[in-house]
Amino acid sequence: MEIRKLFIDGEWVDSQSDAYIEIENPATHEIIAKVPRGNEKDVDRAVEAARKAFETWQYTPLETRLDLMGKVVEGLKSRRQELIETITKELGSPYKVSAEVHTDPFLLEASHYVKVASEFTYEQRRQTSVVRREPVGVVGGLTPWNFPLEQIEKKVVPALLAGNCVVLKPSQFTPLTAYILTEEIEKAGYPHGVFNLVTGRGGEVGNALASHKDVDMISFTGSTDAGREVARKALVNIKKLALELGGKSAAILLKGGDWEGGIRTVLDTVVPNAGQTCNALTRLLVPEDELSRAEAIILNELKDYTYGPSDDWTVSQGPLSSRKQFDRVRKYIELGLEEGARMIAGTIPEDNGSYYVEPVVFSDVKRDMRIAQEEIFGPVLVVLPYRTVEEAVEIANDSIYGLAGAVFGTEEEANKVARQMKTGTVYVNAGQWDVASPFGGYKQSGLGREGGVEGYEEFLEVKTIYDR
Repeated sequence: MEIRKLFIDGEWVDSQSDAYIEIENPATHEIIAKVPRGNEKDVDRAVEAARKAFETWQYTPLETRLDLMGKVVEGLKSRRQELIETITKELGSPYKVSAEVHTDPFLLEASHYVKVASEFTYEQRRQTSVVRREPVGVVGGLTPWNFPLEQIEKKVVPALLAGNCVVLKPSQFTPLTAYILTEEIEKAGYPHGVFNLVTGRGGEVGNALASHKDVDMISFTGSTDAGREVARKALVNIKKLALELGGKSAAILLKGGDWEGGIRTVLDTVVPNAGQTCNALTRLLVPEDELSRAEAIILNELKDYTYGPSDDWTVSQGPLSSRKQFDRVRKYIELGLEEGARMIAGTIPEDNGSYYVEPVVFSDVKRDMRIAQEEIFGPVLVVLPYRTVEEAVEIANDSIYGLAGAVFGTEEEANKVARQMKTGTVYVNAGQWDVASPFGGYKQSGLGREGGVEGYEEFLEVKTIYDR
C-alpha cells in the first residue's frame, strides 16, 4: 500500500498531524493508499510558502511560465495510462470511462490553456488609460471527487500560467491523481512554493484555506451547499471566488427531432459515470402525447450499457464512489416511488455491500417532486411530460440550478428554445464539446467560468492605469 506525503515549498514533507486517510477502491473495497490528513498548521506552511514565492513568481516572464507548464502537460500525456489506471482505482469508473471521459478531454484542455495564455492580451490601450490583467496572488484550489483530473487541471493549469501561486486540496476520496500532477510540476522545475499540495478533509483543510487571511482567491468545485459555506468563509476578507456547483439539467425532446440520438446523448451523461456528473442531463422533457414512444426508446437504448469488471473495455458503468453515495442515491430512488413517480427501468438497489446502482428511470414525474428538483448524483433519470413548447421551457427553467441543458428538434426550433433556457451551456442536437468554450452555470450552479479564455481570466485581476 502506498503511503503518501504532502508537497510544500518544493519538498515532500510529513503532515503536522499523525493521522491518515485511507483511499478505497469503490469497485473492490480494497484500501489502495493512505494520504496525510492535513490540518490547519499544514495549510499555514503551504500558504506561507506560496505567499513568499508569489513575490517573485508574479514577475516571471510569460515565456518561462509557458515553458514550465508545457513540460507538465507533456509529462501528463506521457503518463496517460497511469492516469487512467489511477482514476479507475480511486473513483471506481471503468477503464473506458476513465480514458474517454476523465482523461483524454482534459489533457487536451490543459494543452489549450497553454495556447490561451500564449495568445492572451494582458494590456490593452483605451482612450486615456491602459487596462492591464495581473495575477490574483495565492489561489486555494478545492476540488471534488467525481472528476479527479479535470477539476485539478481546470484550476492549477490556468492559475499557474497566469502567474499565481497555488495551494491545492484535492478530494479526500480521490487524491491520487493529484499526486501525478504534483510529480510532473516538481519534475518541470517550478520554483519552490509556487505549487503546494495539502491533502485532508474539507472541514479541516478546505475551511482553513477558505478562511486564511493570506489566500487571495478560492476556486471551488462541489455541491451548492458546500460552496455556500466556502463562500461565507472566503468572504470574511473578501477573497475572489470561482464556484462551480450543482446542477439538475434538463434535456428537451421536441417533435420532429432525432429522439433516438437525443436519448442516447442524455443517457451518455447519466449512466457511464454512474450519474456522478454535475452537468448530467437528469431531467428529460417530452411531449405528453408521445410519452410512451419516448419510454420505449429509453428502454431500448439502455440495453447497450453494461456493468462489469473495470478492466473490461466494453463495460460502460462502474459503481458509485462510496457507501455514502450509495445510501444517498438509494434513498432518492425510494423517495421517487413514495412521491408517486412510475419506475420504468431499474430497481431499488439491494444493500449487499456493493456500491453498484442499476440505472433507474422514473416517468410521469411532476415538476414539484423532489426527484425533479434536487440533485441526486446517481444514475437516475426523471421523465417529465409537457403540453406545449412554452411549458417545456418553463419546466426546464423551474430549478434553482442552471448548469447545462440540451434540446433535440428541428434546427430552427431547437436553437430558438436553447436561447430561452437559463443555463450556462446548452447542447443542440449533435452539438459537440468545444475545448475553447467556457463552462459554468446560472443561478445556484455557481460563479465564474472554467475553460477557454473566460476560464483563464478568472485567475487574473483587472487594473486600470490612467496615463494620459
